[in-house]
Amino acid sequence: METELFSGAGESDLAGLLKRFFGYESFRPLQEEVIRDALAGHDTFVLMPTGGGKSLCYQLPALAKGGLTIVVSPLIALMKDQVDALQEAGVAATFLNSTLNAAEARLRLAGLYNGDYRLLYVAPERLMLPEMLERLSEWRPGLIAIDEAHCISEWGHDFRPEYRQIAELRGRFPETPMMALTATATERVRADIVSQLKLREPKRYVASFNRANLTYRVIPRNQPLRQVLDVARRHDGESGIVYCASRNGTERLAKRLEGQGIRAVPYHAGLDADVRAKNQEAFIRDNVQIVCATIAFGMGIDKPDVRFVIHNDLPKNIEGYYQETGRAGRDGLPADCVLLFNASDVAKQIGFIEEKTDANEQAVARNLLQQMVHFAETSDCRRRSLLDYFSEAFTDENCGACDNCLEPKETFDGTQAAQKFLACLYRIRERSGFGFGLNHVVGVLTGADTEAIRKWGHEQISTYGIGDEFGRDEWKVIGRELMRLGHARLTSGRMSVVELTQEGSDWLRGKAPLELTRPVVAKPKSRERRSRSERAGEIECDEILFERLRELRQELAAKERVPPYIIFSDVALREMARDCPATLEAFGQITGVGEKKKAKFGEGFISEIGAYLDEKG
Repeated sequence: METELFSGAGESDLAGLLKRFFGYESFRPLQEEVIRDALAGHDTFVLMPTGGGKSLCYQLPALAKGGLTIVVSPLIALMKDQVDALQEAGVAATFLNSTLNAAEARLRLAGLYNGDYRLLYVAPERLMLPEMLERLSEWRPGLIAIDEAHCISEWGHDFRPEYRQIAELRGRFPETPMMALTATATERVRADIVSQLKLREPKRYVASFNRANLTYRVIPRNQPLRQVLDVARRHDGESGIVYCASRNGTERLAKRLEGQGIRAVPYHAGLDADVRAKNQEAFIRDNVQIVCATIAFGMGIDKPDVRFVIHNDLPKNIEGYYQETGRAGRDGLPADCVLLFNASDVAKQIGFIEEKTDANEQAVARNLLQQMVHFAETSDCRRRSLLDYFSEAFTDENCGACDNCLEPKETFDGTQAAQKFLACLYRIRERSGFGFGLNHVVGVLTGADTEAIRKWGHEQISTYGIGDEFGRDEWKVIGRELMRLGHARLTSGRMSVVELTQEGSDWLRGKAPLELTRPVVAKPKSRERRSRSERAGEIECDEILFERLRELRQELAAKERVPPYIIFSDVALREMARDCPATLEAFGQITGVGEKKKAKFGEGFISEIGAYLDEKG
């Protein structure tokens, strides 16, 4: 594939390079500042959410400065996609990984020695091989970028031991600026990344975690297949990911969706590598609509036009949930994030946690799970809850793009319910001298006849059976809300129990009025959704023309043997279907149309637009 090589345009013409190669008129927030610091030789730490434009932070310096930029990337699929996209834009980039045969690897190495490339993508384990480090010394890189840098931290959600070796690069290349990039990291993980990589007084850039184009919804899971189908059919023909907790779950759901006429494939670590690669490729190239996956899928996917992400099971923590939902709407157009929640998921996750042998690990996992459950059950704005986790304030009263803001949950006078639950905690401890788990407490409240209740004589206490106004699942929701309010707490340790707090004891004595969220365990009544044009990032256009341009893009992608989004993004196609450019000059004003793409594809798309307009008269 033809690419362009030049000696570097200098940092003064960053806007010109941005338009020439990537087709953008302006930078996204923080991009230009990061790029200028990298060009000035500073170490940088960059935290930008998925879709925020992290890649450009090291790609543009590579063009402006000249020399070779090394990009450390953990996933082979992501390397290939990014290199394909760069080459299609006219940028000299390559990768080295295990997918190359010996002859192809030698050819690329020769090109690197000749200075034919501006960017080299490489996995950490390959980069740190002695012979590779020697080559690197000869190539004298101008910048080393570590993508997915949270993988270096044991406090992160996706720790990879091979990332720890990267720290050696600082000693070997003391004068080379380093850039660490990640899409999701708490303050503790951020500090650990900087420490582990030995970054020198790095310039730190933390973009907003707010993805305004994403709508977050939590739906009580009762008919999961139908609920997944509802979302898929609302996004007819558009790409989506459904995350499942188990490998069997992904295969079972994909098969059932196929039976309902939805093109779907499974993806998990237990599949044969060839099958995994084939299924991933089918999804990336729009040959299937849905991939049903475990969390093994997604970090290496550069697909910007995923229009929905569904969690069929409760994620283990908010960090993972945020990263997985972040794979939707990377192009900035509206996308839906739906979590199907069932209280049984909580008990299942606690069971997994109790299998851990390390007490500290257990305590951390419990805390993370509690925060995730709080997110699922809160009546507060979902966006505010997510941003609060990452220490970012969201001050708007109503985000306009989550179920709790669009369809506020019903509240009720929960004074009596709270009194019953907290009194039950008190009486159980009074009778036995210690606390019990949430299931046991709810069993006492609802008058269950279990062996444990009979063994401890809890059928004889005054709160036994006084909670018949709610079912078991509803009492669990109420109990967890009282924990969030601080009236009760879940102890840490292997056998965690629910305890009355001092605050809860004080409230029981005073019994001040308490408003609680009415627990919902059945599917809520559907309400009218906002029209798509009112959603953040929406581009109104001629939908029929947009579909025709998608078909043309699909044909060109097959011919070029690249994913369709590498030809043009949905944003570009929507602008074409809105503005109907009739000349190459007008076509060049479309977002994402750089010089090479304008020359290569412009006439074809202009012709298709013209033919459509002629048909319409």
